[in-house]
Amino acid sequence: MTSHHAHLPRARRLARLLAALPLAAVLLGAAGCSSAKPATLDAACAVVLDGSGSGSAKKGFDAKAKLDATIVPFMKDQHCGTLAYAPITASSKASPCHVNDVDLDPSTQSTDDVEAIRQQSRVQAVLEAYKMLTCAQKTNGGSDILGGIARAAEALPSGSGRRALLVVSDFEQFDPEFSLTAKSIATPDARTKSIDKLMESRGVPPLSGMDVYPVGYGMNRQAKPSEFEPFDAFWTEILTGRGKARVHDDYRR
Repeated sequence: MTSHHAHLPRARRLARLLAALPLAAVLLGAAGCSSAKPATLDAACAVVLDGSGSGSAKKGFDAKAKLDATIVPFMKDQHCGTLAYAPITASSKASPCHVNDVDLDPSTQSTDDVEAIRQQSRVQAVLEAYKMLTCAQKTNGGSDILGGIARAAEALPSGSGRRALLVVSDFEQFDPEFSLTAKSIATPDARTKSIDKLMESRGVPPLSGMDVYPVGYGMNRQAKPSEFEPFDAFWTEILTGRGKARVHDDYRR
């Protein structure tokens, strides 16, 4: 095990890196000693980041701003013990974008300030998320939402432990093999055919028992019920109907 003092140089480096970032106040404002017993961090978590054009600040819902607003609350609220990453690109599962998983509950000694050490890990987790999003935004255009979700789900351990996904995307599936159009999801029959087509070539993502938290979901459609309702029905069938996930609105903003 490593003593608390050995963590200090790394903490200072991370603090300097984060100083110019919008999350500095959120991440570092709560730093300090605490006598309270730390909560158990028992969830395996992942964040999926949309690097397509629709996730840019100028053209869409601003994936970076959504990430800034949700990643720290997500890690804390869901008691994430680890964080994995997946990109959304034209071919998400085959994307070369990769960053290392982050241990959000590193080993400590009885004299360590556990919360301060965990805080350092959350800083690192945010920086890694920025790296993944930047890489995804620099790759070829397209938005393979299903592939990104599947890649994240496959990165998490199987078993009885709790697993949670934060999906920062507008969920506008648009890749070289499948495009989500108004016509393709307009009726129940059309939706079933579209879902079957998507599932036939890629399979059902391994989401059974997972908690999925969308961010930016259907943002460009919400003002028009005629567009949002079939869109929502399409993804509800994929995620909960066939994928057997539990989908939550906590961070949908």
